[in-house]
Amino acid sequence: MPHIPLSPDLPGIRGAMAFRPETARPLNALVEILLRGPNTLTPGERELIATYVSSRNCTHYCHNIHGAIAAAHLGGDEALVRQVKTDFMQAEISPKLKTLLAIAGKVQQDGKLVTAADVEAARRAGASDLEIHDTVLIAAAFCMYNRYVDGLGTLQPDDEAFYRERGKRVARDGYVTVSEEYLATHAAAH
Repeated sequence: MPHIPLSPDLPGIRGAMAFRPETARPLNALVEILLRGPNTLTPGERELIATYVSSRNCTHYCHNIHGAIAAAHLGGDEALVRQVKTDFMQAEISPKLKTLLAIAGKVQQDGKLVTAADVEAARRAGASDLEIHDTVLIAAAFCMYNRYVDGLGTLQPDDEAFYRERGKRVARDGYVTVSEEYLATHAAAH
């Protein structure tokens, strides 16, 4: 049960964002840049970073929706997404992504845990400074998004089909487009 009145038709972060659309726009713009903007990491890889951090934060909505978006970008590979959440070192992903996920996991705990050795390992695996930067920012941003969702007690459905359908849509249309959709829904309700 949400701690403040949020639309029951807009679960997770969507309800919180619809409650305060003026903050939703910059939050969505940031996630659009980080997860879909030009980058040498694929959208699927960046979604895996967001999924991993959200799963470590135990934010049901976020790790399921971003897991579904990642799977949509990765040809529907839900098993890979589950493996990244539980033990990314055993997942069939690149050594570079493994080093970046290690950094993201440390940022999720406390950014000060990231060491020069972690960054050097990522560089040796082929990570660029931009990829390291964006990994840290994705991890930090998703800690904020996760706390936003959980701190307001938003609705977080258990239905895997809900996440799968929504994930495909976000993978196709992006976050800003989806943001405008639910902001319009919210405005129509008032």
